[in-house]
Amino acid sequence: MNFYLIARILGLLLALEAVTMVVCGLFAKLDPLEIGGDAAPMLFLSAAITGGFALLAIVPGIFKTKHDTIPKREAIVIVGLGWLICSLFGGLPYLLCPPYMSPAGAFFESASGFTTTGSTVMVVIEDWPRGIILWRATTQLLGGIGILVLFVALLSYIGVSSKSLFHNESSFRSGDLGLARIQDTATLLLRIYVGMVLICLLGLKAMGLTWFNATCHAFTAISTGGLSPHTTSIGYYTEWGNSWLIEAWLIVFMALSSLNFLLFIVMLRHNWKRIFHEEDARWFLGICALVIVLIAAGRSYNDGISLLTSFRESAFTVISIASTTGFGTVDYDLWPTWAKVLIACLMLMGGCSGSTAGGFKVGRLIVFAKSARNEIVKTFRPSQFFRVKVNGNPIDDAARARIMFFLTLYLMITIAATAIVGFLEAGTGISVESCAGAVLATISSIGPGFDAVGPTMNFADLREPTKVFLGWIMILGRLELFALLVLFVPQLWKKY
Repeated sequence: MNFYLIARILGLLLALEAVTMVVCGLFAKLDPLEIGGDAAPMLFLSAAITGGFALLAIVPGIFKTKHDTIPKREAIVIVGLGWLICSLFGGLPYLLCPPYMSPAGAFFESASGFTTTGSTVMVVIEDWPRGIILWRATTQLLGGIGILVLFVALLSYIGVSSKSLFHNESSFRSGDLGLARIQDTATLLLRIYVGMVLICLLGLKAMGLTWFNATCHAFTAISTGGLSPHTTSIGYYTEWGNSWLIEAWLIVFMALSSLNFLLFIVMLRHNWKRIFHEEDARWFLGICALVIVLIAAGRSYNDGISLLTSFRESAFTVISIASTTGFGTVDYDLWPTWAKVLIACLMLMGGCSGSTAGGFKVGRLIVFAKSARNEIVKTFRPSQFFRVKVNGNPIDDAARARIMFFLTLYLMITIAATAIVGFLEAGTGISVESCAGAVLATISSIGPGFDAVGPTMNFADLREPTKVFLGWIMILGRLELFALLVLFVPQLWKKY
């Protein structure tokens, strides 16, 4: 294990984080609404601490490493430790700046940002300085495309090949990476990502939002993170005359950000026919449309709500949850039980592979559904041969087995984590629905859960050990389990 190489890359990663803190600190210092506030000096102090540790990690690695590639084992360690370390140092501004968070709360909030989860321990968001709120949104901007993949585009400038690092970032495991060199693909992904952020931002500004609010919401919409500068989230704009237009605009970008970003690259290369063969996108949009219609019709019929209002509320909520963004306009916790079950299923599913969304991904659901159908047919046609295909590509038995194992492990961890949260919160009167909602919200990168951690509530009342545990669950889910769990395998750390 080349620890100097690992330290060097993690140090450069922390340096990037420190630079981002400085940018947010400069905003806080120049912001006319925060002159003389505490945000700027605390952000600068956080950047100094983070940058100091970055230098301690980088300097020895410069003289001790001569590798021009990142071996697979080191890449896995960098991915797992990178998210943990970024989350730890990213919590410094919350820890140092009034109204202050506890160490556990700061780690939780930072992990929620970098993993684009969107859960929060801020009770009244408007009580926090705007510089801190910008930092909070910026962590989601970085985490949206994967802060490590963002970093990949810069590695070519320092002479380090990042192929192994890129392939171990959870959201980008596709044969389409062979279309170009890894650095070129990463750079193009960044251009698409930034372009979508800018278009979303300008659209929100044109609809009447301030530059600050438009920026924060654009950062957290494209990253499917959902951290809003308002306590009531997008519900803050309900009384605006054009609130429906704001919601529709965000629906479009939340849905786009839930699709495979590599599909956008293929389309930019004039392969428009690919969009008609992309099963992930068809299934995702089809499932969302079906759930929207079911909830809208059901609530309209049973609760007497006008069909237009019911459709508008269900459309925004379903896309927000399915994309794992977590923006809110209504309290879905007040919806009928059957509607909340559908919402919970969307939480588990998430978006498409290669997107900024969380969950266990639609692609795995497709393989599971097709495999289940084949096994059912085999009960009366045992000799029939089946071949499972996704997006026109055959899925071999080994790949199917890995997918089935992942889904089983995902569900087992979700159940076990629910029990652990219940144990940690014993004596507080917390309900099973709250425990399950908290785990679903964090492992699938949703944000809001159910009951005590529902869309109008937050995670502030949970005990400190619970916040640390759920912060770890966020990172576990964001890295799709294995990249973090592998750090606990002793063989990983042994010499070759």
